[in-house]
Amino acid sequence: MKKGKKYQDSVKLLEKGKLYDTADALDLVCKTATAKFDETVELHVKLGVDSRHADQQVRGAVVLPNGTGKNVRVLVFAREGKADEAKAAGADYVGAEELAQKIQSENWFDFDVVVATPDMMGVVGRIGRILGPKGLMPNPKAGTVTPDVTRAINEIKSGKIEYRLDKSNIIHCPIGKASFGAEKLAANFEALMGAIIKAKPAAAKGQYLRSVTIASTMGPGIKLNPNKLV
Repeated sequence: MKKGKKYQDSVKLLEKGKLYDTADALDLVCKTATAKFDETVELHVKLGVDSRHADQQVRGAVVLPNGTGKNVRVLVFAREGKADEAKAAGADYVGAEELAQKIQSENWFDFDVVVATPDMMGVVGRIGRILGPKGLMPNPKAGTVTPDVTRAINEIKSGKIEYRLDKSNIIHCPIGKASFGAEKLAANFEALMGAIIKAKPAAAKGQYLRSVTIASTMGPGIKLNPNKLV
Protein backbone atom coordinates (compact mmCIF):
# COMPACT_ATOMS: atom_id res chain seq x y z
CA MET A 1 0.00 0.00 0.00
CA LYS A 2 1.41 3.37 -1.03
CA LYS A 3 1.80 5.82 1.83
CA GLY A 4 0.85 9.50 1.49
CA LYS A 5 3.19 12.48 1.15
CA LYS A 6 2.84 13.50 4.82
CA TYR A 7 3.85 10.02 5.92
CA GLN A 8 6.84 10.01 3.53
CA ASP A 9 7.91 13.42 4.88
CA SER A 10 7.63 12.09 8.44
CA VAL A 11 9.79 9.06 7.63
CA LYS A 12 12.54 11.42 6.44
CA LEU A 13 12.81 12.77 10.00
CA LEU A 14 13.89 9.33 11.24
CA GLU A 15 17.36 7.81 10.99
CA LYS A 16 17.09 4.37 9.41
CA GLY A 17 17.92 1.57 11.84
CA LYS A 18 18.39 3.91 14.81
CA LEU A 19 17.14 2.95 18.28
CA TYR A 20 16.11 6.17 20.02
CA ASP A 21 16.21 7.30 23.62
CA THR A 22 12.78 7.90 25.16
CA ALA A 23 12.97 11.72 25.12
CA ASP A 24 14.07 11.87 21.47
CA ALA A 25 11.45 9.32 20.40
CA LEU A 26 8.59 11.19 22.08
CA ASP A 27 9.77 14.47 20.59
CA LEU A 28 9.78 12.84 17.15
CA VAL A 29 6.36 11.22 17.56
CA CYS A 30 4.86 14.66 18.17
CA LYS A 31 6.62 16.06 15.08
CA THR A 32 5.45 13.18 12.86
CA ALA A 33 1.79 13.48 13.93
CA THR A 34 0.73 15.74 11.07
CA ALA A 35 -2.89 14.64 10.48
CA LYS A 36 -5.75 17.15 10.69
CA PHE A 37 -7.08 15.43 13.84
CA ASP A 38 -5.43 14.95 17.23
CA GLU A 39 -3.63 11.66 16.72
CA THR A 40 -3.42 9.01 19.44
CA VAL A 41 0.11 7.96 20.40
CA GLU A 42 0.45 4.21 20.94
CA LEU A 43 3.12 2.09 22.56
CA HIS A 44 3.87 -1.36 21.14
CA VAL A 45 6.05 -3.67 23.25
CA LYS A 46 7.15 -7.13 22.08
CA LEU A 47 8.06 -9.33 25.03
CA GLY A 48 10.28 -12.38 25.32
CA VAL A 49 7.52 -14.56 26.74
CA ASP A 50 5.15 -17.21 25.40
CA SER A 51 1.54 -16.18 26.05
CA ARG A 52 0.37 -19.77 25.41
CA HIS A 53 1.69 -20.66 28.87
CA ALA A 54 -0.32 -19.52 31.89
CA ASP A 55 2.84 -18.76 33.89
CA GLN A 56 4.09 -16.37 31.19
CA GLN A 57 1.02 -14.17 30.90
CA VAL A 58 1.57 -10.43 31.27
CA ARG A 59 -1.58 -8.55 32.14
CA GLY A 60 -2.60 -5.73 34.42
CA ALA A 61 -3.77 -2.15 34.59
CA VAL A 62 -2.17 1.21 35.28
CA VAL A 63 -3.46 4.75 35.73
CA LEU A 64 -1.75 7.11 33.28
CA PRO A 65 -0.94 10.34 35.16
CA ASN A 66 -2.15 12.50 32.27
CA GLY A 67 -5.00 10.26 31.10
CA THR A 68 -5.50 9.08 27.53
CA GLY A 69 -7.20 12.17 26.16
CA LYS A 70 -10.22 10.04 25.36
CA ASN A 71 -13.68 10.17 26.91
CA VAL A 72 -14.06 6.59 28.16
CA ARG A 73 -17.58 5.13 28.28
CA VAL A 74 -18.04 2.76 31.23
CA LEU A 75 -20.67 0.04 31.48
CA VAL A 76 -21.27 -1.40 34.96
CA PHE A 77 -23.03 -4.66 35.77
CA ALA A 78 -24.47 -4.19 39.27
CA ARG A 79 -27.70 -4.45 41.23
CA GLU A 80 -29.56 -2.34 43.81
CA GLY A 81 -27.24 -0.29 46.05
CA LYS A 82 -24.15 -0.95 43.92
CA ALA A 83 -26.09 0.09 40.80
CA ASP A 84 -27.01 3.39 42.50
CA GLU A 85 -23.38 3.83 43.55
CA ALA A 86 -22.20 3.27 39.97
CA LYS A 87 -24.66 5.84 38.60
CA ALA A 88 -23.54 8.39 41.21
CA ALA A 89 -19.89 7.78 40.28
CA GLY A 90 -20.58 8.65 36.64
CA ALA A 91 -20.98 5.29 34.91
CA ASP A 92 -22.43 5.71 31.42
CA TYR A 93 -24.56 2.55 31.57
CA VAL A 94 -25.66 0.51 34.60
CA GLY A 95 -27.75 -2.63 34.64
CA ALA A 96 -27.90 -6.41 34.90
CA GLU A 97 -29.53 -9.12 32.72
CA GLU A 98 -31.17 -6.55 30.44
CA LEU A 99 -27.77 -5.14 29.40
CA ALA A 100 -26.37 -8.62 28.78
CA GLN A 101 -29.41 -9.34 26.61
CA LYS A 102 -28.96 -6.07 24.70
CA ILE A 103 -25.31 -6.93 23.95
CA GLN A 104 -26.26 -10.46 22.88
CA SER A 105 -29.33 -9.73 20.76
CA GLU A 106 -28.55 -6.27 19.37
CA ASN A 107 -24.75 -6.53 19.03
CA TRP A 108 -24.61 -3.35 21.13
CA PHE A 109 -21.14 -2.01 21.98
CA ASP A 110 -21.51 1.71 22.80
CA PHE A 111 -19.00 1.40 25.65
CA ASP A 112 -15.23 1.10 26.10
CA VAL A 113 -14.78 -0.64 29.49
CA VAL A 114 -16.94 -3.11 31.42
CA VAL A 115 -16.94 -3.21 35.23
CA ALA A 116 -18.82 -5.81 37.27
CA THR A 117 -19.44 -6.51 40.94
CA PRO A 118 -18.37 -10.08 41.87
CA ASP A 119 -21.99 -11.25 42.30
CA MET A 120 -22.73 -10.29 38.67
CA MET A 121 -20.08 -12.51 37.08
CA GLY A 122 -22.63 -15.29 36.53
CA VAL A 123 -24.57 -12.93 34.26
CA VAL A 124 -21.44 -11.51 32.59
CA GLY A 125 -20.03 -15.01 32.07
CA ARG A 126 -22.93 -15.83 29.76
CA ILE A 127 -21.68 -13.22 27.28
CA GLY A 128 -17.99 -13.97 27.84
CA ARG A 129 -17.67 -15.35 24.31
CA ILE A 130 -18.81 -11.98 22.97
CA LEU A 131 -16.88 -9.70 25.35
CA GLY A 132 -13.66 -11.76 25.49
CA PRO A 133 -12.49 -11.43 21.86
CA LYS A 134 -13.07 -7.66 22.04
CA GLY A 135 -10.95 -7.35 25.20
CA LEU A 136 -13.99 -6.21 27.19
CA MET A 137 -14.37 -9.08 29.68
CA PRO A 138 -14.07 -7.81 33.28
CA ASN A 139 -11.08 -9.20 35.14
CA PRO A 140 -10.01 -9.00 38.81
CA LYS A 141 -6.34 -8.40 37.79
CA ALA A 142 -7.40 -5.29 35.87
CA GLY A 143 -9.56 -4.11 38.77
CA THR A 144 -12.74 -4.38 36.71
CA VAL A 145 -14.30 -7.12 38.85
CA THR A 146 -14.71 -5.35 42.17
CA PRO A 147 -17.24 -4.45 44.88
CA ASP A 148 -15.74 -0.92 44.92
CA VAL A 149 -17.42 0.35 41.75
CA THR A 150 -16.88 4.01 42.65
CA ARG A 151 -13.12 3.61 42.77
CA ALA A 152 -13.06 1.54 39.57
CA ILE A 153 -15.09 4.13 37.64
CA ASN A 154 -13.03 7.06 38.96
CA GLU A 155 -9.76 5.37 37.98
CA ILE A 156 -11.01 4.46 34.50
CA LYS A 157 -12.38 7.95 33.87
CA SER A 158 -9.10 9.52 35.03
CA GLY A 159 -6.92 7.46 32.68
CA LYS A 160 -6.66 3.85 33.82
CA ILE A 161 -5.80 1.49 30.97
CA GLU A 162 -5.45 -2.26 30.78
CA TYR A 163 -2.43 -3.88 29.15
CA ARG A 164 -2.32 -7.49 27.96
CA LEU A 165 -0.45 -9.64 25.47
CA ASP A 166 -1.87 -10.45 22.07
CA LYS A 167 -1.19 -13.78 20.33
CA SER A 168 2.11 -12.42 19.00
CA ASN A 169 3.31 -11.62 22.55
CA ILE A 170 2.95 -7.89 21.89
CA ILE A 171 1.26 -5.31 24.12
CA HIS A 172 -0.48 -2.42 22.32
CA CYS A 173 -1.59 0.54 24.46
CA PRO A 174 -2.40 4.23 24.00
CA ILE A 175 -0.28 6.66 26.03
CA GLY A 176 -2.13 9.85 25.12
CA LYS A 177 -2.68 12.30 22.29
CA ALA A 178 -0.05 14.04 20.17
CA SER A 179 -1.34 17.38 21.51
CA PHE A 180 -0.15 16.39 25.01
CA GLY A 181 3.43 17.21 24.02
CA ALA A 182 6.56 15.19 24.80
CA GLU A 183 6.61 15.94 28.56
CA LYS A 184 3.10 14.65 29.37
CA LEU A 185 3.54 11.70 27.03
CA ALA A 186 6.82 10.87 28.82
CA ALA A 187 5.05 10.69 32.21
CA ASN A 188 2.43 8.33 30.75
CA PHE A 189 5.12 6.27 28.97
CA GLU A 190 7.12 5.84 32.19
CA ALA A 191 4.01 4.75 34.12
CA LEU A 192 3.05 2.12 31.54
CA MET A 193 6.59 0.82 30.90
CA GLY A 194 7.22 0.64 34.63
CA ALA A 195 4.11 -1.51 35.09
CA ILE A 196 5.04 -3.82 32.19
CA ILE A 197 8.59 -4.31 33.50
CA LYS A 198 7.29 -4.94 37.02
CA ALA A 199 4.86 -7.55 35.64
CA LYS A 200 7.69 -9.71 34.23
CA PRO A 201 6.78 -13.35 34.90
CA ALA A 202 9.27 -15.43 36.91
CA ALA A 203 9.07 -18.06 34.14
CA ALA A 204 10.28 -15.60 31.47
CA LYS A 205 13.80 -16.45 30.28
CA GLY A 206 16.27 -14.41 28.24
CA GLN A 207 15.65 -10.85 27.07
CA TYR A 208 12.28 -9.62 28.37
CA LEU A 209 11.88 -6.46 26.28
CA ARG A 210 12.46 -7.59 22.68
CA SER A 211 11.33 -4.41 20.94
CA VAL A 212 9.67 -1.14 21.94
CA THR A 213 8.01 1.10 19.35
CA ILE A 214 5.89 4.23 19.57
CA ALA A 215 3.78 5.67 16.77
CA SER A 216 0.98 8.15 16.26
CA THR A 217 -2.21 7.05 14.46
CA MET A 218 -0.98 8.08 11.01
CA GLY A 219 2.75 8.38 11.67
CA PRO A 220 5.69 5.99 11.26
CA GLY A 221 6.88 3.66 14.02
CA ILE A 222 9.79 4.98 16.08
CA LYS A 223 11.92 2.27 17.68
CA LEU A 224 13.38 2.76 21.16
CA ASN A 225 16.43 1.09 22.64
CA PRO A 226 14.92 -1.61 24.92
CA ASN A 227 18.21 -2.11 26.80
CA LYS A 228 17.99 1.45 28.17
CA LEU A 229 14.48 0.89 29.55
CA VAL A 230 15.09 -2.04 31.89
